[in-house]
Amino acid sequence: MSIKEAFPLFQTFALAFALIATLLLYTPARASDITDIDPRPIASSTRSKLQQFTDRASGLAVSAMGMIGIHYKYGGNSPENGLDCSGLVRYVFKDAWGVNVPRTAAELSRSGEKVDKQDLKPGDLVFYNTLRRSFSHVGIYLGDNKFIHAPSAGGQVRIESMDLAYWKSRFNGARRINDTEPDSYSHQ
Repeated sequence: MSIKEAFPLFQTFALAFALIATLLLYTPARASDITDIDPRPIASSTRSKLQQFTDRASGLAVSAMGMIGIHYKYGGNSPENGLDCSGLVRYVFKDAWGVNVPRTAAELSRSGEKVDKQDLKPGDLVFYNTLRRSFSHVGIYLGDNKFIHAPSAGGQVRIESMDLAYWKSRFNGARRINDTEPDSYSHQ
């Protein structure tokens, strides 16, 4: 592999590392954070579950970030041949967690549990109405109001801000896929 070929790969890993570091290290401080400290220690099982969730979400984010630049292909299921929005989600969940999730955005919108926008966590699925029908587009939430998706014909997998007017006006909701029961989402 030449340096020219390796550079995009290096950029992807650098971006993934920066995103994960930001997600794990940055939390805005508020006065209530200091005054409302609970002196009781967090139970180790709770801490372990929280760390496990964070690790799993980071794995999803890293896997998704590795897809940046892959070209869009309607019905695409693999990076080699191209990905559409739900193909990206399906590929990333299989790659990172070994979980088979439904193939279409509409089917994905009925999987897992509903999540309010203010409760989004990295790895959650975000849905949009881009084809004049609900849940016609899906992406993976990365944190900081950013999501990764395969946009449309002629596009490439990329990160977008949910704060853009286009995405704000088309937001349909979010779902959280639980990876503890891999076979419960299989719709092959």
